[in-house]
Amino acid sequence: MGSRQGEARDPCPHCGSTSVRKNGSSRGHARMQCRGCGKSFGPTHGTPLYRLHTSVEEIARTLLIVMRRGSLQAAEEISGHKYETIGRWLRLAGSHAEELTGVLVKEVELDEVEVDAFWSFVGNGSRALQRGQGRNKGWAKQWSAARAGGA
Repeated sequence: MGSRQGEARDPCPHCGSTSVRKNGSSRGHARMQCRGCGKSFGPTHGTPLYRLHTSVEEIARTLLIVMRRGSLQAAEEISGHKYETIGRWLRLAGSHAEELTGVLVKEVELDEVEVDAFWSFVGNGSRALQRGQGRNKGWAKQWSAARAGGA
């Protein structure tokens, strides 16, 4: 087997050096170590998924529960994830749209219309959460009711 000398590696997010090497794994994901600065990093470093301990698939499924049930509280009860965690995922979802869309289509098997509805919901939910409309404010139920009435 041996090492692959010509293998392209992402540069170190700390110092920009391209002299990086494999350095084991954590939770099934490869870790890299920079030979320049000595710091280690994983594949999600610098992305909205950094330091999240939940898979993208699980995040997508939980956000779909919010969309379909119209409530973060319902998603909390069904998924077992905390209300605040789900709200944070909702805010992060928009900044990681491309990867999450791939998961929605391939893993969760949504069609184009459902994916569009999901992103509309994420946008509305993110704005509501940023305005401080948190728990018991009903923004998710209002969105679901408006969507059902307009469909």
